[in-house]
Amino acid sequence: MKNAHVQSIAASIKLRRPLVRCRARRFLDRSRTHVLDCGAGVRLQGEYTAHGGRGRNIVVLIHGWEGSSDSVYMISAASRLFDRGLDIFRLNLRDHGPTHHLNPGLFHSCRIDEVVGAVAAVQENFPHRRLFLGGFSLGGNFALRTAARAPGAGISLHRVVAVSPVLNPVRTMAVLEFGPRIYHDYFMRKWRRSLQIKHRYFPESEGLDNLFRLKTLGEMTAYFAPRHTGYPNARSYLNGYSLLGDTLRTLEVCCHIIASDDDPVIPAVDLLRLPASDRLVIERTPRGGHCGFFEGLNLESWAVTRMADIFEGPERAPCR
Repeated sequence: MKNAHVQSIAASIKLRRPLVRCRARRFLDRSRTHVLDCGAGVRLQGEYTAHGGRGRNIVVLIHGWEGSSDSVYMISAASRLFDRGLDIFRLNLRDHGPTHHLNPGLFHSCRIDEVVGAVAAVQENFPHRRLFLGGFSLGGNFALRTAARAPGAGISLHRVVAVSPVLNPVRTMAVLEFGPRIYHDYFMRKWRRSLQIKHRYFPESEGLDNLFRLKTLGEMTAYFAPRHTGYPNARSYLNGYSLLGDTLRTLEVCCHIIASDDDPVIPAVDLLRLPASDRLVIERTPRGGHCGFFEGLNLESWAVTRMADIFEGPERAPCR
């Protein structure tokens, strides 16, 4: 399990699904689907799993790009956190999972307002003592940006943990375009399939009727950015959800980033470009791949164990 690609692929591989779902039977039996009013007419869907009673802490978990609340790594992480005594809300981003019908506009990664609205809706609608937020890959990026906006939105977040978050989307896109084809082709296939589903629900959406003429992620991003994101070109859109610069400079919420130096998708060099903050803790491991961090063939992730430890820490503990 020392190989970065083995770690990364094992995080999402469908061969794990029967084992993960078997281990998570009790958790899945208690999960219930909810649609959240996120403001401005936007609705996002997720699964809520509670122990019962009003004194529990709750974690909102956000999946990565083209994942869902039902992804293998999401169920694995959520069920383990549930077993540690936490209530869970697994949020689907727009157009992820079975949610393409809920909103007419296409998903893009700068739609932060609706994710903030979803977390606010969880805070309002589900009983809890403390509210935590966790995310994986692009979901980790959303979690950190939500943390930056939480005080202004009236959200009382206690701690945030982002596992292998997207840091610099311009660099990540370059890695996907010019790195190992397995990652490029995986996301290309899933994004194209998602857009085809969207087209069935909203055939009037621009540019969804002939997707196969676009051959790479770069071409698709360049095509869709000016048409569906409000940004004039792909580069400005990608920079629109970067965590570099001032995005995290004024954090008021304790945030933890868990990242590996051998991540084949998110170059660790960009960790050095994050702004210094006493609210931001970066934990780097030599190995772990992208959202892997498996310690052995039982495929239990150290990152999820660490996430649970952080969430279970003393209420007034410093960020460390």
